[in-house]
Amino acid sequence: MIRFNWRKALAALLLSVLLLSGATACSKVDNSPYAQAQKESTQRGARAVAKDAEQGSSFNKFFPSSGQGYTVVFSQEKKGFSEAKLKKDAKDMALLSISDTISLPTAAKKYDSATEKLAGYPVLEIGNTQTGILVADRYQVKALSRDPEFTKENRRAWIQKFDLIGLSKLK
Repeated sequence: MIRFNWRKALAALLLSVLLLSGATACSKVDNSPYAQAQKESTQRGARAVAKDAEQGSSFNKFFPSSGQGYTVVFSQEKKGFSEAKLKKDAKDMALLSISDTISLPTAAKKYDSATEKLAGYPVLEIGNTQTGILVADRYQVKALSRDPEFTKENRRAWIQKFDLIGLSKLK
């Protein structure tokens, strides 16, 4: 004869309730600056890159040329973005990039708080390793130090070597 063991059933039920409530208590609300972007990018019909974002290949002609012991080596190109490594003696000194902020308007919006200009465009220092400007209220040009020898002054000098006037006319 099969006997119902109510103690085992109760223990299993209590364990299930405990596990379920523990998992719920561990979930948290993400208030990070990336939470909204994550929410927007995962919604049905969301696009990672805006349909009318500029092709990355069209940015390449605006990058500075190699010179003064530095070599510009293109490393990534996709819709809305192009990036090049800045090398000296085969060592990565910096990353140079242009991105179309039409896909991420918050990237352009942060330049509203800029208090100074570089080459006539709002400039921001992002942490200790990045400098960025916003050209034509749309194109973000950045220099990111990869070596401690590549200073804020170096980043600003290399940003000014971009064809910023040509980039500002890109439509």
